[in-house]
Amino acid sequence: MRSVTSRTRSTSTRCGEGEDCVEVATCPHTVHVRDSRVTDGPTFAVAPAAWTTFLGHAAADG
Repeated sequence: MRSVTSRTRSTSTRCGEGEDCVEVATCPHTVHVRDSRVTDGPTFAVAPAAWTTFLGHAAADG
């Protein structure tokens, strides 16, 4: 798997210091997600379609 650099990751602008936030890096065939406070910790990757479905459910649930 290709390395995901810090320049390709994004964190929500609503994420304040010390809050529980995630960073997301999108690649053509994969979306990589990790804890923004544990940058050397575990990550997980999902297909873009699965990520889009997740975001739709998260937005609907508020």
